[in-house]
Amino acid sequence: MSLKGSCLCGGIRYEIDGELSPAMFCHCSICRKSNGSAFALNAPVKASDFNLLVGENLLRSYSSSEDAKRFFCETCGSPIYSQRISMPEILRLRVGTLDDDIAIEKICHIFVASKAAWDDIHDDLPQFSERPT
Repeated sequence: MSLKGSCLCGGIRYEIDGELSPAMFCHCSICRKSNGSAFALNAPVKASDFNLLVGENLLRSYSSSEDAKRFFCETCGSPIYSQRISMPEILRLRVGTLDDDIAIEKICHIFVASKAAWDDIHDDLPQFSERPT
């Protein structure tokens, strides 16, 4: 399977040559701030399957914790993925940057203990107060 994605301005374009793992809705305050939304829908993907086609010079990172970096476009600010330093082989793709219309399995909501008070969850997916082990 090959999937294509990009940032808002199109300066960064990527391709994934592999499968996306099931996605999680993350409601932590860091994802809310970095996405400007109630949550981020993140899908793990092997770093070796992620290929930056265009825009390497536009890709910037921010260390949001001791173990995580968030990668985004310097021009439009679109978040592309995050990566834990302790797990460099996995990227957490921001599913909203995919250009291809795909059906993706969504498995749970995480960090619901820190979700915004105005955020209501309206599905039957499992909810975890933090990241499940």
